[in-house]
Amino acid sequence: MRENISIIGRGIGQVMFQNNALSGIIMLIGIICNSWQLAILAVAGTVVGTIAASLLNYDKEDIRAGLYGFNGTLVGIAIGVFMEINIISVALLVIGAAISSWVAHCFRRQSLLPGFTAPFILVVWLLLITCHYLYPAILLPSLSENPDNASHFFQSFSLNIGQVMFQGNILSGLFFLLAILINSRINAFYTVIAAALPLLIGLFPNIDLTAWNIGLFGYNGVLCAIALGDYTHKGNVKVILSVILSILLQIGGMQIGITTLTAPFVISVWMINLLWRIKQA
Repeated sequence: MRENISIIGRGIGQVMFQNNALSGIIMLIGIICNSWQLAILAVAGTVVGTIAASLLNYDKEDIRAGLYGFNGTLVGIAIGVFMEINIISVALLVIGAAISSWVAHCFRRQSLLPGFTAPFILVVWLLLITCHYLYPAILLPSLSENPDNASHFFQSFSLNIGQVMFQGNILSGLFFLLAILINSRINAFYTVIAAALPLLIGLFPNIDLTAWNIGLFGYNGVLCAIALGDYTHKGNVKVILSVILSILLQIGGMQIGITTLTAPFVISVWMINLLWRIKQA
């Protein structure tokens, strides 16, 4: 039982690259601070993704490290964010989390592109498209935030971290940061840098301050920074470039009405790594 709980904890922690069960549990506490329902869905998605990987006889060490759980974590939360909770959406959670493990396995069988959260993105896009045509009634209406013309820097900083898992709560973001710090000081350092950089665009004219205040411009950059940051000058440059690119992709995606999820993060890291390979060739 203890080992199973640790696997679930590491699965949640791996959403933010933390192979640490305690980090995952603290992140779960952060989700509970915002919504206990989303916390239950996060655990459910993690469990389903992990069980699916076990049934498919994927590498046991990868399963123990939570590498087949974290995409399921995000799928589970996304179900609660975008859909009413009923028998259909719960079934879609199980199907989606299981498929995310298979997609993650496909990425792990090749070395050209790391999967990161791409399985989650592809699965949720597929589920949203399916529901749009077959079960539109279970899709929740888009929440329209009240326009806010004031800049809330601390809130924006914290939610730049919290929105990695759809959490629009200041405490959630702080718990996520604590969870990262417990496992890795360098990851925590880059998390702070990446959450702070988007604050600068709040000073620009004509920026959507409502989206800026709730962390929608920064969460992809946080993942970019953790994925690429290290102790080298090269790592610093890659982090800054990827964070900037992720912000631009997020703004562009939002303007054309795409549900971006963490696609700006994945695309940014893929592009920066590809450009670096070309530069060194």
